[in-house]
Amino acid sequence: MKRFVLDASIALAWFLDRPTPQYANRVRLLLLHGHRAVVPSLWQLEMANGFVVAERRGMFSSVETSEALQQLDVVIAHSVDASLESVSMRSALQSARQFRLTAYGAVYLETALRENLPIATLDKQLHSAASKAGIEVIS
Repeated sequence: MKRFVLDASIALAWFLDRPTPQYANRVRLLLLHGHRAVVPSLWQLEMANGFVVAERRGMFSSVETSEALQQLDVVIAHSVDASLESVSMRSALQSARQFRLTAYGAVYLETALRENLPIATLDKQLHSAASKAGIEVIS
């Protein structure tokens, strides 16, 4: 069983993007075939924020969000592990500066570095930073 860090950009794309990007579908297939996603603690907050922004923009109703959260709960229960490695504000700030990322993106990068795992992301800046840091990006 292979593990990888899952950026919220991928999981949100499963629910919000129409059509769903092929890359996001490939990552979902990995999870369906027994791979495990590792996520930092901020992942759940990013997911919630993605849904609330979609509601505010009229892309999703509250009913659709509730249905998506039920589906996401199944994914979490079967395929997602919370990282046991905490990323400090200083570490996130340092990586954000070094790789020109948001602090949120830096947390995903640091999680992958600390746990020595590849990363799956749709974020171009995070993808570039991971490559520069020597982290495998799931293809």
